[in-house]
Amino acid sequence: MRIVIALLSGVLFGAGLAISGMADPARVRAFLDLFGHWDPTLAFVMGGAIVPMALAWLVQRRLGKPFADAAFNLPETRSLDGKLAVGAVLFGIGWGLGGLCPGPAIASLALAPLQVAPFVLAMLGGMALHRFTNR
Repeated sequence: MRIVIALLSGVLFGAGLAISGMADPARVRAFLDLFGHWDPTLAFVMGGAIVPMALAWLVQRRLGKPFADAAFNLPETRSLDGKLAVGAVLFGIGWGLGGLCPGPAIASLALAPLQVAPFVLAMLGGMALHRFTNR
């Protein structure tokens, strides 16, 4: 059951990324181009995500456990440190240069695998580097 829920959730998330334009690097770069030909479309996508996420947090608070797991897996810490700041900066640089972040990159593999594969490989390399240096 968990696999089916995960698969359906992933398909829904990927479809949402594709339909909203978040999987289009040109649209993402246009959103980040504040002093050129700025495209505010993604601001509406991000703003529209706030409502269902707020509802999800309200529902989560009332549930004892999730539907398909033994417990909720929530972050254990809320501290801001240097590692988080550096990671955020690297994420932002990668997002600005590539026009993709991890979710849309994976979804884009289905739409344009040859164009997106270098980004995904670099992303996986960064994840592996983090795993090996963060032990």
